[in-house]
Amino acid sequence: MTIDVGTLSADDWALWRRLRLRALTESPEVYASALADWTGPQDTEERWRGRLTDVPFNAVLWHGDRAVGMVSGTAPGADGLVELISLWVAPEARGRGLGDAAVGAVLAWARRTHPGRAVALSVRLGNNRAADLFRRNGFVDAAVAGGERDERRMLHRPRGT
Repeated sequence: MTIDVGTLSADDWALWRRLRLRALTESPEVYASALADWTGPQDTEERWRGRLTDVPFNAVLWHGDRAVGMVSGTAPGADGLVELISLWVAPEARGRGLGDAAVGAVLAWARRTHPGRAVALSVRLGNNRAADLFRRNGFVDAAVAGGERDERRMLHRPRGT
């Protein structure tokens, strides 16, 4: 089966919502957000549309005709870094290259829209499969950050820097 990466707009909010809620349900330990942060009174079309509008790159991963993953990329922050966020692949689709496709999509978008900028991400300590995925795609360990849940910061520097 083929892997396709499709970009999303605010009009795709229902698909994004379905994937994000599934990710927060099935893999809560890997996210800073909790399912409760996105359900109940705050689970509104307006909020989901806003998320897809506020974050400039949002993609869904397709394996055949099934949407089985998602990933996003932010505009450079005050630190000048693009951020890879919200990466998730459904358990039944893991090990088939979808994670690599997701990372590649964010890196390609960053090169096109923010040339010369490094891409950063945070991954929970102990989430070795994710850290291995990012290393395989050119990310290097940058630091360990404190907080409620310890995270590893990783960076992908553009070629030539």
